[in-house]
Amino acid sequence: MAGKIPQSFIDDLLDRVDIVDIVGSRIDLRKSGKNHSARCPFHDEKSPSFTVSQDKQFYYCFGCGAGGNAIGFVMDYDHTSFPEAVETLARHAGLEVPREASHNDAATERRKGLYAIAEKADHFYRSCLRNHPAAKAAVDYLKARGLSGEVARTFGIGYAPPGWDNLLIQLGKTDHDIAQLKETGLLIDREDEGKLYDRFRHRIMFPIRDVRGRTIGFGGRVLGDDKPKYLNSPETPLFHKGRELYGLFEANQQMREVPNLLVVEGYMDVVALSQNGIHNAVATLGTAVTPDHLEKLFRHTSEVVFCFDGDQAGRNAARRALETCLPSMIDGRSARFLFLPDGEDPDTLVRSIGKEQFMVLIQSATPLSAFLFESLSVGLDTTNMDGRARLSKLVAPLINRMPQGVFKALMLKTLSEQTGLDTETLSGLITPPEPEPADQESNEPTANYDDYPNYEDSDSEPYIGIDDSLPTQRHVTPPQTKKVKMPPVYTLIALLTNHPELVKLAVDLDTLRKLDNEGMELLLPLVELLLENPGYSLNHILGYWRGVHNADQAEQLAKIAATDLLRPVANSERDNEREFMDAQSRLVRQIAAQLKPIELLRHLAAKEAVDEQDLKHLTNAWSKLPREQQSGETKLLFNQIVAKSRLQ
Repeated sequence: MAGKIPQSFIDDLLDRVDIVDIVGSRIDLRKSGKNHSARCPFHDEKSPSFTVSQDKQFYYCFGCGAGGNAIGFVMDYDHTSFPEAVETLARHAGLEVPREASHNDAATERRKGLYAIAEKADHFYRSCLRNHPAAKAAVDYLKARGLSGEVARTFGIGYAPPGWDNLLIQLGKTDHDIAQLKETGLLIDREDEGKLYDRFRHRIMFPIRDVRGRTIGFGGRVLGDDKPKYLNSPETPLFHKGRELYGLFEANQQMREVPNLLVVEGYMDVVALSQNGIHNAVATLGTAVTPDHLEKLFRHTSEVVFCFDGDQAGRNAARRALETCLPSMIDGRSARFLFLPDGEDPDTLVRSIGKEQFMVLIQSATPLSAFLFESLSVGLDTTNMDGRARLSKLVAPLINRMPQGVFKALMLKTLSEQTGLDTETLSGLITPPEPEPADQESNEPTANYDDYPNYEDSDSEPYIGIDDSLPTQRHVTPPQTKKVKMPPVYTLIALLTNHPELVKLAVDLDTLRKLDNEGMELLLPLVELLLENPGYSLNHILGYWRGVHNADQAEQLAKIAATDLLRPVANSERDNEREFMDAQSRLVRQIAAQLKPIELLRHLAAKEAVDEQDLKHLTNAWSKLPREQQSGETKLLFNQIVAKSRLQ
């Protein structure tokens, strides 16, 4: 069993990820005033009641009550556990999840060992390029391709010498070392033949690094006549070719801001472009572009340029990339396609025409929209009805794969112009009905306080109660007309979660512990948490609650916190501090109704000040005491309280 994830890491992770990116990668979000809205993914609805607040890093559905931060959303939407959700967000942010010390944390130690052995192999190959007698062929090849020693060092280029067991002899000192080398794919074990040998032999070696710069695999370019020409590491616990991009780490190291990323085919293309001053190139690793590749690319830039050969094979590859791109094309992202002259690749072309001319080619690359219509119009006569109908049939399913937004609307408009069908007809044919937009005039969700029952005037269960159903089967409470009037406990929780700085106004914990109200199981630990962590935001609070408390409590806390989404923010005249103090006073006064007479006297005597309401409680409590108890300690307490009131 893995050790516990440190809370400090969870806090840092939540500071790094943006909930709009996380939610938007899974459902269609639309900007609605200062927030984003969508149809709720956790219950069926026709108009959007699901709101995502970028400022608060918080989501909430005013229909079914689902709410939380990025961790909570991933847990509910992906149906994963808390640790799995943290792992997902960490991968999104390019982080490795640390674990606190655990006697059973074998998996973490095993993974660290694999990183270490891959790093040792990396150093071995680089040293061989410098020192091995057979390395001259590799050095000559790199020089012939125009690579400098500086670029070779930047990309960590090395050399695997000829022979069957160079790496095995160097690093396979123990059975444990050999097992690690096999697990990272650096050794091939032919058990049926009793043979164990190096995977890479007489090849130029390109280390494949993750976004943190750790070596996770290798690509080897053959120097002789062996096949294949390029050989990659197999799938391992560290390396998954459908997720990784060669050169992404180096691009981020070379450029503070990445205006776009150029996706090319091979290692040498990336390295040669960097040699010529174009540092924003990456390569897939022997596979077509995948959705995971795209999500990684768009985390680092808003524009991706695919570079393909200009022949039919290149255009077919571009068509596959286009289709993979479409579901990822949310507003603000763009993809373009660059087709090279026949017989050229980025390596040869950049050396032929130079950086400036190559950059001109990149800038003139074909936009995704133009390539889609251009490639599907080949062989069609759109001047007649049959051709336009055929074009519509080909293009419509692809547009339908795009997320809702301005870009999709513009694609529909273009299809309308080319087919003669109006956009409303096309939209109805190929897409589900658009969700009705949220109230644009208020810039806030259409729900308001009148949607909720009056807690104090109704016997019905408050809306903040726990819903034990599955996320996809949530109960939706019908709207009610009474204005919400939250009990003071929930008012305090709502204010503290959204304005944690108010904790400085909280009464002492001993006083709060005397209360037995519903909601105190949330308020007490919340106050303690904020006193210990004064810099916490709502995002951090929910991250802590999901990890330390149960999911039901975290959801209940999110529901209470969501009431603040309904409050006017701009030009608001609400006084958070006064509202907090008023709610706290109401809450503390409830102590009188819960304490026995003698306990009440002790409570009032301990207060720094008493008011008229306290004196009423004092008189009532004194009258309930039997006459024989109205002496000694109780009489002394009574006189202290009365004297305190006279001093005010």
